[in-house]
Amino acid sequence: MSYAIFKHGGKQYKVVEGDIVLLDKMDKEPKALVELVEVLAVSKEGKLSFGKPFVNGAKIEAEVINEGRSKKVITFKKRRRKDSKTKRGFRRDFTRVRITKIVA
Repeated sequence: MSYAIFKHGGKQYKVVEGDIVLLDKMDKEPKALVELVEVLAVSKEGKLSFGKPFVNGAKIEAEVINEGRSKKVITFKKRRRKDSKTKRGFRRDFTRVRITKIVA
């Protein structure tokens, strides 16, 4: 089983071909192809290769499925005996992609 670890938007993802991943919003149309070139490590046929910082010649090809927003995450701070509280919500914008090919 071959897999790759890549970096996108300050986060690292471990994927195999066929995986569906939620990445930060990219403003791409559905069915558009995306190349992810910041590949940190690739494992093919049991051989693992690391990059310094990226693997030379390695890339991941992905297809955009859709865009969306995640469920709302609520943060709530209460300061006891101060009659003070803060409530905030956050929804992440994402692009859902399917990993089609890992090129190493």
